[in-house]
Amino acid sequence: MNRFKLLFLLLLASVGMMAQTEEPDTFCVDSVEVALPWPQNVQYRLDSLVCDKMFETSMVGMIVYDLTADSVLYKVNERQAMRPASTMKLVTAITALDRLGGSYQFRTQLYYTGTVEDHTLNGDLYCVGGFDPAFNVDDMKAFVESIQRMGVDTICGRIVADRSMKDADLLGEGWCWDDDNPKLSPLSHGRDIAFLERFVNELSEEGIVLDNVRLSEGSLPNDAYILCSRFHSMDQILQRMMKVSDNFYAEAMFYQLGAVIGRRPAKAKDAASVVKQLIQKVGNGKNPYRIADGSGLSLYNYVTPELEMRLLRYAYRNSNIYLHLLPSLPVAGRDGTLKTRMKGTFAEENVKAKTGTVTGISALAGYCTAANGHQLCFSIINQGIMKSDPGRNFQDRVCNALCAP
Repeated sequence: MNRFKLLFLLLLASVGMMAQTEEPDTFCVDSVEVALPWPQNVQYRLDSLVCDKMFETSMVGMIVYDLTADSVLYKVNERQAMRPASTMKLVTAITALDRLGGSYQFRTQLYYTGTVEDHTLNGDLYCVGGFDPAFNVDDMKAFVESIQRMGVDTICGRIVADRSMKDADLLGEGWCWDDDNPKLSPLSHGRDIAFLERFVNELSEEGIVLDNVRLSEGSLPNDAYILCSRFHSMDQILQRMMKVSDNFYAEAMFYQLGAVIGRRPAKAKDAASVVKQLIQKVGNGKNPYRIADGSGLSLYNYVTPELEMRLLRYAYRNSNIYLHLLPSLPVAGRDGTLKTRMKGTFAEENVKAKTGTVTGISALAGYCTAANGHQLCFSIINQGIMKSDPGRNFQDRVCNALCAP
């Protein structure tokens, strides 16, 4: 607490202006007990937390915004460029909901060319990937059933993988080689990029004869006919992406942003350009940021706590975004990556936020409700920590301070 704030509080205490009917937070200065009203009580708690000895060897960037009062409640190093870790998924999710909308669908489609004679398809099948990370066994069975419904029991031609939705890079820029990184193919069965092989096996198991069928890569021709279209909704992708911090799902959403502006194949820089447009829109366009991927795996991502706060505030003010974003966030003490955190505190089942962890970084950003009913959003990034637990413990204490009466 700075000297001017301290002198002001002592002055108020001396003239008896701090009396309250409810039990307030208190602190002692030279044996004088001073009661603090909102928001000074929360600010004092946070002042005490940022004095922790852990910040002798590490750094914190933090900002808390009172959405109800439309004002900054607390800030420290809020404009410091930092790696966001998986809170980068918040940036991706809010941008996607803003640009694509909550009704957007992640699609994988099956087309054919040629003719059907005597139960034989004399032509080609095209599996067209739209980077649906949730394509599963039921979807693959639906592909096979669509062929059977045509009365086809034999295929004579090619089975073609159309992966032209994105570039051929299977890993993100700045990803560590020794991490368990997902392969970024727009045509995959779950995380398995051997899509055609899985498709062929399913066809054979269902008794469909493959007569000298060749597997190849290519682009869908204009004269192809659609057989089957499978999709998963924005909400389905958001749930796994945010609750359990699934990197593959986040990258799938990221590349949709590049594709939606007409880039084919979409590149990471195309998706990043859409994110930067939203950054400009929320008023932080002139600050130096680096958007390298959609998941936060990259060591080249750099944002600020202030930027994350502005995006959370933007989402809160736009019901078309907020109504999809909020249910996807982990809930403290209940589910997702916050399931075991903040139990037995005022933050339990109150805080809804995205976690983030990479080597040296621990972060948390999201929403909570203060004891006076005010809605808050916050971003906390701990940088330079050798273990994640001290950062998480600090974030949990901050959240409890925000929620406590």
